[in-house]
Amino acid sequence: MKPLAMLALAVTLSAGSCREKIPSSAAAMPGLPKITPNYVGIVIPPNIAPLNFVVHEPGRKYQARIYSIAGGTIEVFSTTGEIVIPPSRWRDLLAQNAGQELYFDVCVKKEDGTWNRYQAIVNTIAKEKIDPYLVYRCMTPSSYAGKRMRICQRNIENFEEADVFDTQSFVGGCVHCHSFIDHRSDQILIGVRSPSLPSVTLYGHDDRVDKIGTKFGYTAWHPSGKIVAYSVNDVRQFFHNVRTEIHDVVDLDSAIFYYDIKEARIKTVPALADKKRLETYPAWTPDGKVLYFCSAPLLWTGAETFPPERYREVKYDLMRIRYDVETDSWGTLETVLSADDTGLSILLPRVSPDGRFLLFCMAEYGCFPIYQPTSDLYLMDLQTGVYRKAPINSEYAEAWHSWSSNSRWIVFSSKMAGGVFTRILISHIDTDGQPSKPFLLPQKSPLFYDSCYYVFNMPELITGSVSVDTKTLVRAILGSTQIHVDSVTGATPTSGSTEIESTGQARVQ
Repeated sequence: MKPLAMLALAVTLSAGSCREKIPSSAAAMPGLPKITPNYVGIVIPPNIAPLNFVVHEPGRKYQARIYSIAGGTIEVFSTTGEIVIPPSRWRDLLAQNAGQELYFDVCVKKEDGTWNRYQAIVNTIAKEKIDPYLVYRCMTPSSYAGKRMRICQRNIENFEEADVFDTQSFVGGCVHCHSFIDHRSDQILIGVRSPSLPSVTLYGHDDRVDKIGTKFGYTAWHPSGKIVAYSVNDVRQFFHNVRTEIHDVVDLDSAIFYYDIKEARIKTVPALADKKRLETYPAWTPDGKVLYFCSAPLLWTGAETFPPERYREVKYDLMRIRYDVETDSWGTLETVLSADDTGLSILLPRVSPDGRFLLFCMAEYGCFPIYQPTSDLYLMDLQTGVYRKAPINSEYAEAWHSWSSNSRWIVFSSKMAGGVFTRILISHIDTDGQPSKPFLLPQKSPLFYDSCYYVFNMPELITGSVSVDTKTLVRAILGSTQIHVDSVTGATPTSGSTEIESTGQARVQ
């Protein structure tokens, strides 16, 4: 990443040397200039980092004029087509024009010395800010064991990025399923799997890290902070050789449990751990009174070959169940949306913080949408129960989405750039649930995505910088001190391994 940053800096410093007055006789072109990333016709937060871009029109000099109703004009000149916007002037311009349109005028000097002036690119600056920090997992797209993984923290008001956790800092393995309470940065859960260390969950809080001696899967904090719902999954990867996306995943067995933070106890209820079904992807409503999750019938036994013959028939329903945190009591299971009705597998429900909308994805089959090119994002109005496909999808996979704390922004992972590399995109959601055209997370170098071979997934927006530092996380994973809890030996409780008591505690026998 450093060479790209240095290149962007060089372009900025050289901009003054190619400054030139554009003649009024510049030829008016009939269309918009070709630029990447495609920052055209989008809605952006008033606190986003500069949208640096590249002009892909033949020429030897380039000018971009950026302006709105107030605040003057930013002029950027370039000899390469790379437009690197001064951060301080950009920040001031957006702050003065929240709710207004933002214009990019692009002119290109051709080889014969004449200038072309293209139609202005028009974007909109939203009134609502986005949470300033984004936490995501970064890794290479390869599938070999032991590849490096990082959980990164990006300040999206500028270009600062830092590692929260890096598998190279201990003995390697997998870091996954980072989770926060109500978009706050002072408490974090991180799952860790390692070939040479026990699988554990790290709980960062109050400038310390506790190592919980059990493995959490897909995790959802209750808004009270008293419990954490999580899945236990027997996930296996396999590969195809006759389609573009060669990766695939099957969940052989799964169930949902919940962990009592104060008592350090694992609990579940039969509705969340049915031996005949696969339960996964828990998600709480903002008031903590309802848990949404996904559930599918178990179509095989442990004696079958891998992958199971019927793996393409697995389609998940969207379910919910009421919960009272004060009495630790559960209600009756409800089916919100059935796979029989949609014909698709329903995955990854996430409720907006205002409680109005449910964002989820649907794919042809299975539990792992990022490996399904058919995976698309959908929005459900929880007041009416009406859902629709969001107009932000591509021909490739969209998944791993989350909301901003004010419910006006979503971030999600997408393979829309050719189906291989997963990128993070941002979209504005208005009060009626209408998404705007998504745009790529801005980078300091406008050429960043042309040479970046990393994939980014599981983006989570938070309101501040993660409070726990990397060294404390590493000391916890390598140390011998941990919270001992009753572990779960299999995804679904069975007689002879884990008994579900009337109190809901899972006890290993």
